[in-house]
Amino acid sequence: MQKKPLISASERLSKLPPYLFAELDRQKKAARKRGLDLIDFGIGDPDMPTPDEIVKAGQIAMADPANHRYPDGAGCDSFKEACDRWMKSQFGVQCETAAVIGSKEGIAHIPMAFCNRGDLVLIPNPGYPVYRASAILADAIPVDLPLLGENNFLPDFEKIPPAVLRDAKVLFLNYPNNPTGAVVTLEQMTEIVKFARVNNLLLVSDNSYSHIRFDGVKPMSFLQVPGAEDVVLEFHSLSKTFNMTGWRIGFIAGGSNLVNTFMGAKENIDSGVFTAIQKAGEVAMDMPPLLFNERLEIYRERRDILVAGLKKLNWDVFDSPGTFYVWVKLPRGADSMVFARKMINHAGIVTTPGSGFGTWGEGYIRFALTIESARIHQAIGRLEQMELHKGRLLKWLKKTGD
Repeated sequence: MQKKPLISASERLSKLPPYLFAELDRQKKAARKRGLDLIDFGIGDPDMPTPDEIVKAGQIAMADPANHRYPDGAGCDSFKEACDRWMKSQFGVQCETAAVIGSKEGIAHIPMAFCNRGDLVLIPNPGYPVYRASAILADAIPVDLPLLGENNFLPDFEKIPPAVLRDAKVLFLNYPNNPTGAVVTLEQMTEIVKFARVNNLLLVSDNSYSHIRFDGVKPMSFLQVPGAEDVVLEFHSLSKTFNMTGWRIGFIAGGSNLVNTFMGAKENIDSGVFTAIQKAGEVAMDMPPLLFNERLEIYRERRDILVAGLKKLNWDVFDSPGTFYVWVKLPRGADSMVFARKMINHAGIVTTPGSGFGTWGEGYIRFALTIESARIHQAIGRLEQMELHKGRLLKWLKKTGD
């Protein structure tokens, strides 16, 4: 009898790009074992705690036995009503909403719900890795949309080949953008929605950073464009807006037909968001705007310190008005993973290599503003002491061992 082959990973899994951040985690662990004091700009996870009002609401709801049973898959009525109020108050939009276990989980269901085998999915590059992974795991084919500095990290739709547009089904976009911090105007949103409609594309807007802007412009939604609900699904996350990354809650918004189609996939896979967490989310979305302003000012202070310090060293900073990230271009020829590794080992500073966000992220690094201002000052001081001015960076990379 022929021996049964060993159990192995699926072909889908083998198509996923390598998880470069695991290597960084190993480097960080090894550096700490050597006693290095690491200043960690690598994690896009707010360091400030969830506001007390939200925590207390969650505690009260958790103690209620009525919330211990299976939740409604699309979210309880009161949570969806809070989502509706949020969309109306923040964006002037009325649409269908449904709860998701954080936007990452929600995004992962999109190609599964809307794509057939071989359909093309347009992926911003550099971009959040889940866009690409979700397409691959649904047997769809990701196609890169390069986000280039000379175009302010916005996609150039005119350069998409007609054959690609013919077979494309989904377009993922994320503005304000992770990792670059780039933003779009309402006029640009209107043109993008028009492009999606003309080409029969589902535009999936990842609006996780909607309320982290430093230019005084009000938060925006693609759903503000008249008629957009027919071609747009938008994800909103409570993670970054309310410092609730660990709570795993967000929602999807759009036309009822699109949201119901999405839920057709999601409801077959999970049982929804714990109702007690939804209750906490309701309180979050009904909190006064002062909460955003206080937190935004903290990020603004941190950003100003880091950007000014890096510019003083003549680093090439993309001075963007959105997100709590700072995107920095390395000297030509520099490998972002090598640079990030050497920054850990020789400066005790953790950054994220741009290559982790896709091929067009190579040659860049990302700083996350999720550490206190004093530590940012300290990091700039270390770079100054090492004389890591831009003109010396490439030489430093070549001569410094790991």
